[in-house]
Amino acid sequence: MGCTKAVIAICRWDDAMTALKDDPRIDPRLRAMFGEWESPSAAFHARTREELLAFEKSAEGEAQATGMASFFESLDCEATAPSTGLSVDVEEFISSPDGNRIKVRITRPQSNVPLPCVCYLHGGGMQALSCFDGLYRAWARLIAAHGVAVAMIDFRNALRPSSAPEVLPYPAGLNDCVSGVAWLHAEAARLHLDPTRFIVAGDSGGGNLALATGMKLRQNGANGLIKGIYAMCPFIAGRWPDPRYPSSIEFDGMMLHSSGLNNGVVAYGLEAFEARDPMAWPGLATADDLIGLPPVVVSVNECDPLRDEGIHFYRLLLAAGVRARCRLTMGTTHGAEIFVTACPDISQSTARDLAGFALEAPAR
Repeated sequence: MGCTKAVIAICRWDDAMTALKDDPRIDPRLRAMFGEWESPSAAFHARTREELLAFEKSAEGEAQATGMASFFESLDCEATAPSTGLSVDVEEFISSPDGNRIKVRITRPQSNVPLPCVCYLHGGGMQALSCFDGLYRAWARLIAAHGVAVAMIDFRNALRPSSAPEVLPYPAGLNDCVSGVAWLHAEAARLHLDPTRFIVAGDSGGGNLALATGMKLRQNGANGLIKGIYAMCPFIAGRWPDPRYPSSIEFDGMMLHSSGLNNGVVAYGLEAFEARDPMAWPGLATADDLIGLPPVVVSVNECDPLRDEGIHFYRLLLAAGVRARCRLTMGTTHGAEIFVTACPDISQSTARDLAGFALEAPAR
């Protein structure tokens, strides 16, 4: 009853790990991996973005960031995601409308042949992480090995810096993603990319941004820049738990906590949520907002609080007449595929499916 915020956070993480270890539905390899991860995933309920920014600068916040960075770095495994035959380049562009500089990390087979391009947006709730983190370096290699270029746009985060030093709420990150897709398309010849086979993809917060980028391109009359969207475990509802989505109740506390998820709304775009802006929270979209989108794949994890909001969005796409497909990865927790050393076969299956979506001929 008299716990400090730090103790509450750790207790909640312990509860989550107990639930994860005891649930027979979850792949035992995931239970083993996350049983060793001691970083807490939930903290206090924030009322303002300023509270969250202050927490990030506190000793506890910095310790959490350091612990997570170390764990994510350990996932860059050459044995699981080999670099043989691949090249990595870092480019930079000027984002609009703020004129800020954003880096793009491009992983591709060593060839000058124009390749389909996966414009990939990293997870982290639009608040944290970077495409330069170990787990995303490995994930890019796993996808690129299937014959595509993976251009990871290191957009501005809302709380913890990526390679971009500024931390700003919505729409900063989305603007960087939309600008990045347009820049990559404009530079396709120089970068040896096939401009007819661009897709936008991402996991968790990146899944949000992938959907929002597609919607924003459509709104801007630039729908033709991409031929598809691939959203993994998208973080899109804007409020948790939600009785419309049973998974948000059943799996609350397993890897993700409602308190942490709702803090993400405060960090990224509370005003946008209250204004029901689907560009910030695609789960608020109506069928009319989605008409005219290119084909979409929504990939969800069985034991993820966000599972059902992703499935609902898939059904909304169908209602809007969008060509859509939904895949469910059994035995997995939120974003399990990105942790490539845990279940390499599962990660490989999703990487193959994602690359295959980019390799498909454009819809006519």
